[in-house]
Amino acid sequence: MAIDEWLLDQAVGRTTGGAALRFYRWQRPTLSLGFHQRRLEPHWLSLAEAGEIDLVRRPSGGRAVLHGGDLTYALVWPNPPGRRPEAYGMACRWLREAFAELGLPLGFGTPEARGGSANCFATATAADLLHGCGAKRIGSAQLWRRGRLLQHGSILLDPPSGLWRRLFGVDPPALPPLPLGEEDLILRLR
Repeated sequence: MAIDEWLLDQAVGRTTGGAALRFYRWQRPTLSLGFHQRRLEPHWLSLAEAGEIDLVRRPSGGRAVLHGGDLTYALVWPNPPGRRPEAYGMACRWLREAFAELGLPLGFGTPEARGGSANCFATATAADLLHGCGAKRIGSAQLWRRGRLLQHGSILLDPPSGLWRRLFGVDPPALPPLPLGEEDLILRLR
């Protein structure tokens, strides 16, 4: 995620160009916290001290995301529309189109986050993409810097149920299965 912020800084320093799209996986289970997230559950620290997870803070906003069983994307957009709701809509269009082509259409969550959970996937805002059954497949968060945008997202593939329950006290979202593997998904998203 530090590379993503560096790419954003490069876009800020340019007058043209600077767009980037990255996909990556995590070597170890990692809990990323949103930049403004102050609620840190005590048992998260215990899991980190025991070596079960790593903890990082994202430069983008949002709530806690368990990386492991997901595909992370970073989109750097040098000239996004100035209004955030419009930017989210446009920045997520390619995701919606790709999943619709797979027969798994996604819609946006509600305009305002509800509930006090520290878990990104426990709520669905207008920045998130859900299946028709209500299961959240993609959580996204943004960082704006001098008119440039970095959007991070986590695309749930096969979240680790046991670790998810230990972190958040609930099961991960019950997602429809993907009709293709991770590498083919990345190709389709690109």
